[in-house]
Amino acid sequence: MANIVDTIKADLTDAIENDKLVLPTLPEVALQVRDIAESEDSAIADLVKVISNDTALSARIIRVCNSPLFRGSRAIENLNMAVSRLGMAYTSNLAMGLAMEQMFQATSDMVDKRLRATWQTSTEVAGVCHVLAQHYTKLKPDQATLAGLVHLIGVLPILRYVEDRDIQISSIMLDNVIDQLHPRIGALILKKWDFPSDLQNVPLEYANFQREVPAADYADLVMVANLQLVAGTDHLWTEMDWNTIPAFGRLGLDPNIDMSEEEDLNAQMEAAMALLQ
Repeated sequence: MANIVDTIKADLTDAIENDKLVLPTLPEVALQVRDIAESEDSAIADLVKVISNDTALSARIIRVCNSPLFRGSRAIENLNMAVSRLGMAYTSNLAMGLAMEQMFQATSDMVDKRLRATWQTSTEVAGVCHVLAQHYTKLKPDQATLAGLVHLIGVLPILRYVEDRDIQISSIMLDNVIDQLHPRIGALILKKWDFPSDLQNVPLEYANFQREVPAADYADLVMVANLQLVAGTDHLWTEMDWNTIPAFGRLGLDPNIDMSEEEDLNAQMEAAMALLQ
């Protein structure tokens, strides 16, 4: 079994270094949404037109708008009202992130289960990132949400490789491959997708617990969000002394406080996580 792991790592590493790794492409609706958001001539009506072609995506954005995080004095009943309330920048980042869910599916049961679990983790991290950005930083909550949604994107090509070759491998062995390779692959994907540089480094840096940077950034948010989600479990990360992790200080957070026990904050985090399910 160890030989299989070594072979997978060698094949993928070789593909990365020789620029032969087949990287996933952003869904068409995500590309269209980003083009509109980046165009100075675009209007809300243009964004509404593109998103409205995807009924499921439209419904989810309306649901987000009616959630406790964004709810206004009256209920939002249509996509135009939703985009007007959220704004073009927030809507476009949210739509891009939600559109990625379709990428986390496979034909084989084992890979499909892993992909869906990866997406589940990504959405939970994204929800916590949103709340952390809103309460503790000047970072943009919509960018923070997107950072959480894409921090595990490098898992996709690894699982596709396993599925395409019908490789039989234990979960522990597969985890070993993913842990070692997904950060580098994730950064490559986000670079290919022309994501902002402060998001491109998130897959590489979110588990670099001793990183030193001048100010809190999106990698810090994703790091702390991940730690909050494993607090109280037997995850390997809970064995570390969180007091030695500089990201908490940059965010102004006490690493000894479980945010899930802060009633108001926990309610907001749960609401944010539910948005993306």
